[in-house]
Amino acid sequence: MTELLTAAQMRAVEQAAIKSGAVTGLDLMERAGRGVVEAMMEWRPELAMAPHRAVVLCGPGNNGGDGFVVARLLKQRGWTVEVFFYGDEAKLPPDAAENCRRWREMGSVRPYVDNDFHLEPNGWGKDDLLFDALFGTGLSRSVERFDEFGWTTQMSGWETDLPNLGEYYPSCKVVAIDVPSGICSDSGRYLESGKDDERREYIKAHLTVTFHAMKIGHLLADATQNCGELAIADIGLKASGSPNAIRLTGVNAASLSKWHSHKYAHGHALILSGGVGQGGAARLAARGALRIGAGLVTVGAPPAALIENAAQLNAIMLRAVRDAEALTEVLADPRINALCLGPGMGVSDHTREMVLAALQAKRTLVLDADALTVFADAPEVLFEALHDRCVLTPHGGEFARLFPDIAAKLAAPATKGPAYSKVDAARAAAARAGCVVLFKGADTVIAGPDGRCAINSAHYERAAPWLATAGSGDVLAGFITGLLTRGFTPMAAAETAAWLHVECARKFGPGLIAEDLPEQLPAVFQDLGL
Repeated sequence: MTELLTAAQMRAVEQAAIKSGAVTGLDLMERAGRGVVEAMMEWRPELAMAPHRAVVLCGPGNNGGDGFVVARLLKQRGWTVEVFFYGDEAKLPPDAAENCRRWREMGSVRPYVDNDFHLEPNGWGKDDLLFDALFGTGLSRSVERFDEFGWTTQMSGWETDLPNLGEYYPSCKVVAIDVPSGICSDSGRYLESGKDDERREYIKAHLTVTFHAMKIGHLLADATQNCGELAIADIGLKASGSPNAIRLTGVNAASLSKWHSHKYAHGHALILSGGVGQGGAARLAARGALRIGAGLVTVGAPPAALIENAAQLNAIMLRAVRDAEALTEVLADPRINALCLGPGMGVSDHTREMVLAALQAKRTLVLDADALTVFADAPEVLFEALHDRCVLTPHGGEFARLFPDIAAKLAAPATKGPAYSKVDAARAAAARAGCVVLFKGADTVIAGPDGRCAINSAHYERAAPWLATAGSGDVLAGFITGLLTRGFTPMAAAETAAWLHVECARKFGPGLIAEDLPEQLPAVFQDLGL
């Protein structure tokens, strides 16, 4: 399991190591600075061939201390290094102050906040670097509010916020230490002043180097578009072991194997379809369920849509399901052990009745799309009927219809940290619904009613922008249903399906349409050694 840490959890890991006597804070700062330099060289190996120019922007905390270490190590390599400090040196934490002193034995420190502050754009070369060590994971307020340090943010005509240096100095490369300054590492959101003026992004990095483990915020919201590439530097710490740690999704390949088994051991999924001309979404979900390993899959369609579906289904079976009463009769067969409702069913009283009938049967099931939207006017009716064997798969709009107060809290400006995050929102929704909630997006968050949580990120090396296509969510619903049919718990089914969904998109690449996703599963499974 890959842990994703909050700022508080990271501090606890560091303090535990220091308290044990295994390391000092000064040791950790030295390792961090060295880790940044090593990650930079691995990111751009050509930088190790000859000295270059670096500007290091150091802030008033331990992140600034890491920056002083980076400056010293680069200077020792023969680089031309300039250091600018943002704050009051007298108030630096002890370890950062010591590294500031060590740097001053090698070079000068210029004030970063100054009306005369100026970096000449024409002076930058393509291999020059700007290091952002201003504010790291400990940032708790918008940077323009740090008036207790005795400085303002007025510089070069800007009266609020830090400039986006990646925009104003595009010829250089920006390396952020831990997280681009201004971003809350627990939520991935920029911390704003709360004023009505235009929000300005602070620093857009080309490379972000963090320590020990990814932070939750690296995979959420604004951070995903502003960290550039992400590297993790090992600084010799142990895993947190926190029972509340957020997980990064992955897959247990052995659980997907079908050796020494037969189709009836892998369950029977029922996917309900919309009416005439509305069956495509259900067929996509059914194909996904079958490809991911469900033993049998049946599409349940209104009688008028049987011929249309029969013309396009082969290995997937077909059954007439006219209404809620007919669905109850079908579910008298205990071999049907997982259901999927919503894709293409339409927003109508008929869909609402079908969902409530399916929930009354107490089978494992996935509710997606129309099966969620149909309860927008009375979400409490849905919540009363849900049980812990359900998985809800809303995108942002559907989430806001079911959980308007939670969505509003997530949409509100983030003015202090730790800011309210998509993780917080998904956990709150799962607790209210009493079941697993998969809150879709490139930063998909999966939460259980017991507080367990995982993030399935389609960013950085797992970027899969081709998933932004009609029907991809229907396939994901089918993937989850197929895994539920095979006996996966709702949480495991949602996590595994989301991970495989991204892998299928990456396997196919540009030009992907939803129909392609299930067809990539065999190749993905082969890559997993199945």
